[in-house]
Amino acid sequence: MSDLPQTHFLKADIQANVTAALLEDIGDGDITARLIPADEHASAAIITREDAIICGVDWVNEVAQQVDHTISIDWMVADGQQAEANQLLFQAHGNARSLLTFERCALNFLQCLSGTSTIAHYYAGLIAGTQVKLLDTRKTIPGLRKAQKYAVSCGQCHNHRIGLYDAFLIKENHIAACGGISQAVATARAQEPTKPVEVEVESMDELQHALDAGADRIMLDNFTLREMRNAVGLAAGRAELEASGGITEHTLRPIAETGVDYISIGALTKDCRAIDLSMRFV
Repeated sequence: MSDLPQTHFLKADIQANVTAALLEDIGDGDITARLIPADEHASAAIITREDAIICGVDWVNEVAQQVDHTISIDWMVADGQQAEANQLLFQAHGNARSLLTFERCALNFLQCLSGTSTIAHYYAGLIAGTQVKLLDTRKTIPGLRKAQKYAVSCGQCHNHRIGLYDAFLIKENHIAACGGISQAVATARAQEPTKPVEVEVESMDELQHALDAGADRIMLDNFTLREMRNAVGLAAGRAELEASGGITEHTLRPIAETGVDYISIGALTKDCRAIDLSMRFV
């Protein structure tokens, strides 16, 4: 449940993301780019048409590398940096055909990941001054899980588990199938003793069972503000507490002020809107 490292640890994922995206876009060739003379060179300027927190530099660079390794890119911004409307983000130089083939795939990554980091930054601002950490979820674009989680960190929010493999999240159906919270937690400890164990609870009674079972973190599912405050008092530091379920930008700060450690919110990744970008030959 720790934040993702820097992008050099994501190199294989970035390469795979870009390879898949280019395959679906180019297919057996960019027929429109062939209208341009094969030896023509050009330069292009890429701007953002709206304010944004930028994310996706390494994905853009990888698109250039895979399309045509002779394309050169001069960046004016870095991941995590605030950009204002109409600001120049980067310039690209190279074969004109290659730049046109590069354009859409590169901008798709940049606009999507910048959209994710921008909304994360917005939500982070809503709880500024509190001690709570905002977490993403697994509600991500298929194939872009680590990319979006990296973007969340660029927006100053934090990552929940990456997938189903790096931490336990024991929910209602797991509990029922295992025969109870204590049995589920004990089995998790026996099978994967080094992995974090989180239990989702729906009542104060279940919270007590999860505390007694020794869960590392407890997810308070759709608790009221009063119940959250009571849960903080009951837990008294014996387990981390995470609020989840139906959380909006309007309820975020009151929840943060209850004293919970974390708030998980799917909107960080599933509700992102792509940033409006533009590329023009210059």
